[in-house]
Amino acid sequence: MDYKETLNFLFESTPMFQQVGKDAYKPGLYNTHALDTLLGHPHKYFRTIHVGGTNGKGSCSHTLAAILQAAGYQVGLYTSPHLIDFCERIRINGIPIEQEYVVKFVEEYKNDFMPLHPSFFELTTAMAFRYFADKKVDVAIIEVGLGGRLDCTNIIKPDLSIITNISLDHTQFLGTSLENIAYEKAGIIKHNIPTVIGESLPETRNVFLQKAIKEEAPIVFADEKPIITTARLSKQWIYQTTLYGELIGELSGFCQEKNSNTILHAVNQLLISGKFNISLEAIQKGFSQVCELTGLMGRWQQLNEYPRILCDTGHNIGGISYIVQQLSQERYANLHIVIGMVDDKDINGVLALLPKEAKYYFTKASVKRALNENELATLASKHQLIGDTFSNVEQAVKEAVKKSLPEDLIFVGGSTFIVADLLANSYTFNFH
Repeated sequence: MDYKETLNFLFESTPMFQQVGKDAYKPGLYNTHALDTLLGHPHKYFRTIHVGGTNGKGSCSHTLAAILQAAGYQVGLYTSPHLIDFCERIRINGIPIEQEYVVKFVEEYKNDFMPLHPSFFELTTAMAFRYFADKKVDVAIIEVGLGGRLDCTNIIKPDLSIITNISLDHTQFLGTSLENIAYEKAGIIKHNIPTVIGESLPETRNVFLQKAIKEEAPIVFADEKPIITTARLSKQWIYQTTLYGELIGELSGFCQEKNSNTILHAVNQLLISGKFNISLEAIQKGFSQVCELTGLMGRWQQLNEYPRILCDTGHNIGGISYIVQQLSQERYANLHIVIGMVDDKDINGVLALLPKEAKYYFTKASVKRALNENELATLASKHQLIGDTFSNVEQAVKEAVKKSLPEDLIFVGGSTFIVADLLANSYTFNFH
């Protein structure tokens, strides 16, 4: 098989949550342990940092990876989903896994793993661990896929666990209350392993605290001990920190203020452990060059100047709240919003937050979970959001550009997969 044939095999032979949603979800770690045994327990050959939470996992994971990379470490980074190509999920020092490795891995092990009927994520996680071991990384940043307690990444014993925040998302799997979701996320807190909680709520703080007490795990609530003050410029943050002086943050989304506080507490815990040597220069470089060092995309990313075209992968109430706040402080003549969602989110909750004065372009992403654009427009009309419908992201964005003045702002989002379609096809858009 070549690379394309291998990806087709993975997508079609193993249930993929990105495409089919709940039918791909396999709670429990039986398959994970079986795959781990098959591959020789590769996760035991490198240090790890485990990052869970509802929102901000990607930004925190990539920034920590950038800092450690700048500190001279060989850094693996495992995140999901991918935006353009599968290989984005598995990186070392920002460089995606080689297509040849993906092909070879599947060819070598498919006869062994197929009887297990693993999910796409179970198999991809096993591949990432084997790849990091083969390439002898020093440390890998491992992003939780879904939840924590039963997530297949949860076989690692990390040097540090991070839970960014808790919001209502994936409620059909994790529970319908913040306490239920926090319980699942808290599953990555392990015996005697330090844990940083980025943002706690009255409903979640005690859940984390009780789990930490049970596991005898040191725990830090980052939001109770802020170590930064901030000033925002047009395309970046300036952080004044109590421990690391002034830092320039490349990621400019409003959510990055809390993410950065979480990251700095995490760095502090790594330094306290004595297992990592991280200089001030490495921290500065990691914050200011995270996209270049790691390949991060889709976080309040600007694609065009006139009109301004921005995209962001925020896709639930917690993420959209930050986006709406940020849009309210941008300057523009007219606001255009290209939006699509998947059918397992709190769609009405998100639509209720969106600005009513914008011109909307309702569309759908090229995944099976995508909500039909006409159904989305019907729901949106109940929230006084008015616009036209388009069968794909490319058509919607081209129409938004056509209808925009140079001083207008076009925002594209609502789903990670809307942003993925945008970035995958942005080279075909005639923005100018």
